[in-house]
Amino acid sequence: MSTHAPDGGLGIFTPELLDRCISCGFCLPACPTYVRTGVETSSPRGRIDLMRALETGRVVEQDPTVQEESSFCLGCRACEPVCPAGVQYGALLEEWRDHTWKRGGLRRWLVLKPLLWGANRPWRLRALGLLRRHARGDRGAGPQLMLGCYERVLFPKVSRAARALVPTLRVDPDQGCCGALHAHNGELDRGRELAQELGRRLDGTILTTAGGCAAHLVSVLGAGRVRELSQYLANGDERPRRPSLEPAASRLRIAFQDSCHLRNGMGVFREPRELIKEIGEYVELPSASECCGAAGTYSLLRPRDSKRILDDKLDQIEAAQVDSIVAVNPGCLRQLQTGLKRRRSHVRAVHLAELLADHQIHT
Repeated sequence: MSTHAPDGGLGIFTPELLDRCISCGFCLPACPTYVRTGVETSSPRGRIDLMRALETGRVVEQDPTVQEESSFCLGCRACEPVCPAGVQYGALLEEWRDHTWKRGGLRRWLVLKPLLWGANRPWRLRALGLLRRHARGDRGAGPQLMLGCYERVLFPKVSRAARALVPTLRVDPDQGCCGALHAHNGELDRGRELAQELGRRLDGTILTTAGGCAAHLVSVLGAGRVRELSQYLANGDERPRRPSLEPAASRLRIAFQDSCHLRNGMGVFREPRELIKEIGEYVELPSASECCGAAGTYSLLRPRDSKRILDDKLDQIEAAQVDSIVAVNPGCLRQLQTGLKRRRSHVRAVHLAELLADHQIHT
């Protein structure tokens, strides 16, 4: 199969993105689905071959393999940091789903449509958050806190913890979704529109507590407009003060789960670890940098595959004998909390903002 998209394609993919892959195979051992199946088609290289076949008309979008692999992919972007050619696989996946998911299956329609509908208008999100005590109001001239579409509903304590860490944060309760949910699930143009709308509504620096949202906003608004919480705290004046050191025997043992898009898309992974080390004894999991199986809506669309990936992670968490596992993305947090609860584990899954706020020294 050719390694270059020929001229005269169907216009599904950006040619410069599709042409960049040199089929070297460096991505294979980094891909969770390839590692678990050993199937070439379930690797980034194999999926790009499918994209090229789709672009040239050799396969059609209704082809079962095309539909299956666009869904089976976690979208974790672990292939990007190891790619010597600089393939922007995440962008290609968004274009792929934007084309093929418009005629999705029944499960995809039942799961995605309500989620996308709810996040499509700011007033709907405000209505969802009315009964939840997320952070509100302006207390200074600091960054604008992005509440997130469903994070404000599922985890309202996270925004309050962020406000406790950065008291000058401004919070606009009428803000909408950043569009990451749409861009990752077959509505790429709407995802970009929502990011632009949010950028116009929230002036200055936008601070987010969701790694996936941060990466999407950076791709649309630029890195100069967006900061993820650990980035902001680790590199700024608002860094929480170290608590009094406890005896080694009584310090918390804390593990961390990377946000895939934050690590692989933005290169942010040292900052949260540095902050955790100021709270307790940091324990690096062997798979800390690998996807937990949440992957946005993946755990809802493909629960069995998601659970298989999560179970491997939970085994490591429990073997490490940690007190807490920290996340920096609401989807990861929900995934970990659900899995640990199912196992009746003593390990607590918590957002980084909550961990830091609980151990902050106030002056």
